[in-house]
Amino acid sequence: MTSSPEAITPVENESAPVGPHKPWSCILFDLDGTITDSAPGIIGRLSRTLIAMGYPVPAPAELVHFVGPPILEGFELVAGMNEEEAQKALIVYRGLAASEGPQDDAVTYPGMVGLVRQLHGAGIPLAITTSKSEVQAHRILAHLDLEHAFVVITGASEDETRSAKADVIDEALTRLRAADVDLSHLVLVGDRIHDMEGAAEHGIPPIMVEWGYGSPAEAAGAIAIVHSVDQLRDLLL
Repeated sequence: MTSSPEAITPVENESAPVGPHKPWSCILFDLDGTITDSAPGIIGRLSRTLIAMGYPVPAPAELVHFVGPPILEGFELVAGMNEEEAQKALIVYRGLAASEGPQDDAVTYPGMVGLVRQLHGAGIPLAITTSKSEVQAHRILAHLDLEHAFVVITGASEDETRSAKADVIDEALTRLRAADVDLSHLVLVGDRIHDMEGAAEHGIPPIMVEWGYGSPAEAAGAIAIVHSVDQLRDLLL
């Protein structure tokens, strides 16, 4: 997302859900485009998947649209596959992700690892809500030595029956309740419209980060838009 030259702080937005302010009882984080800059690894696997499936490989500017939404949605909407072809492509893609390990997807945005550790150290329960495979999300966070900082790590199921962001958030909330986490003052941090809309479905106020893969138009519904980790820290702590 292209940053404005001016500092972007909490915004007035009639479409944003009305929510409480800090201190937050629990913070939900997206992963790709929010904590990790995983586009290069994802785009590389997508290119090889499309080649294996006999599809032309779009330009990187097109492939970046795969980053964030459920992967099946990308295969169908961006690559033009039918449902059966998309399921086959998913198997190829998941196989590449499993064999290559988490390193390519574990490049972090400057300051985000420190912020997660600071929030964890402050005793605020944290959760991951990602449309990335949950298995891969665990591997990435373990590689970053951040797995322990999250009460729950929730992602897409391997068969993608749970992949829409609202469904991932719903599962995360179920697990958080089971862990006796206070859900009275929630906030979600993400970078795409799927994060904003998924949070809104559950009445959770979202914060949009500008360093991810979304566009300014995708921030509709956000209670704040931030372009630096320092700004995000000020809103969360």
